[in-house]
Amino acid sequence: MSIRKRTRLGLVVAVAGINAALLLGCAGGQPKERSAEETELAGTAGQAPGKAPPLPKAGPLANPRSLQQVGLPVDLTRAVAPPDNPQTPEKIALGQKLFFDGRLSADGTVACATCHDPARAFTDGRPTSVGIHGRKGERNSPTILNALYNKAQFWDGRAKTLEEQAALPIVNPVEMGQPSQDAAVAAIAGIDEYQQAFRRVFGRSANGPDLLRAIASYERAQPSFASPFDHFIAGDKNAIDDSARRGWELFNTKARCNKCHALTEKKRDVTNFIDNDFHNIGIGIIRHNVAALAVQAEKLLDSGDQAAVDRAAIQTDLSALGRFLITKKEADTASFKTPNLRNLLLTGPYFHDGSQETLWDVMDHYNKGDGLANAWLDEDIQPLALTEPEIDDCVAFLTSLTSPDYREAAARELERQRALSRTSRPQRDTKRAFGPKPPRPKPRRP
Repeated sequence: MSIRKRTRLGLVVAVAGINAALLLGCAGGQPKERSAEETELAGTAGQAPGKAPPLPKAGPLANPRSLQQVGLPVDLTRAVAPPDNPQTPEKIALGQKLFFDGRLSADGTVACATCHDPARAFTDGRPTSVGIHGRKGERNSPTILNALYNKAQFWDGRAKTLEEQAALPIVNPVEMGQPSQDAAVAAIAGIDEYQQAFRRVFGRSANGPDLLRAIASYERAQPSFASPFDHFIAGDKNAIDDSARRGWELFNTKARCNKCHALTEKKRDVTNFIDNDFHNIGIGIIRHNVAALAVQAEKLLDSGDQAAVDRAAIQTDLSALGRFLITKKEADTASFKTPNLRNLLLTGPYFHDGSQETLWDVMDHYNKGDGLANAWLDEDIQPLALTEPEIDDCVAFLTSLTSPDYREAAARELERQRALSRTSRPQRDTKRAFGPKPPRPKPRRP
């Protein structure tokens, strides 16, 4: 479903641009006293020092994954590697070592794996990620699994490639905290093992672009398929149970999941369950005055400054604006990327802010057509009138997308979520779920 299906409303705010690099604490120049607006944008970078989480270890789940998986799109998988960064075993191995190396961070405590732990399907299990000095960000950590198929990276699509994505956390003050990419390279360039590896892979000494190429290559070696559902689609009709089969039908009909989790509404997507688009689904609208935040972003943030956008997305309340931070289009207000649905039991809590703990909470959110007081709600969000057995069937289908590496951990998590859902359903609203679609309010700008 295209974002162009949403109502577009005029937006003209003529405000002089301010250097976002200075406002958001980028390197360069001398510190100056902050205005009230600048202080508001400073986010969590200046919070009291704490500790980063322990560095995950690179166990068997960290290894590159085979292309011989049931359901894996082999041609697409080979095609997504850019011409200037072809996959090689040596480059992937170098990327894996870098991915788990805390020395890329300013104080040696944070690695890529801190937020993307293979044991948790390359997420961290937290509502929002925690980085250097225990600083908390504003976004939930998305999985690296199958990220190679994404047309854009991050929840707001601010990076187009995995190479671009790998660069930003290294220099974000809330994540790895390096003052520059060169500082990260300097931290490992003198290590003999890295000196040999970079020369063997790239034919030259360690440098920033090659470091990013290696990490991106490792991330492209993480396709995850071979789930019970993949076996079902391949012809094994006993691979999933009756409840999951009913859930698959609901997914494509009454539950309307295919409005976003398919490349087209006319053909069922059995591969990645994404549409490469961005949607406002009503998350965070009540907690944030997004209209006021949009005006603030227009005044203070240059969308062409990728590092400044990254800081705003991770460090400040402007994070709630989602795709708007990049496009400045009103139709993109509080819109976020459609995520891949595979291995969901390992990638919670859910949504861009990690606000929903269980898959039942997610289903309840959609069932009630959440979006009261939301002038930018995607037009396909509406009450679904799903019964409790139908919600259970949808959850059964979603759990059937678990790859075999995570079968046991997923089974434990499913039991935890099911038990919790029997006593706590904060998003359930039966009256709204079975009621009419409420009118969408008009946006009111400050």
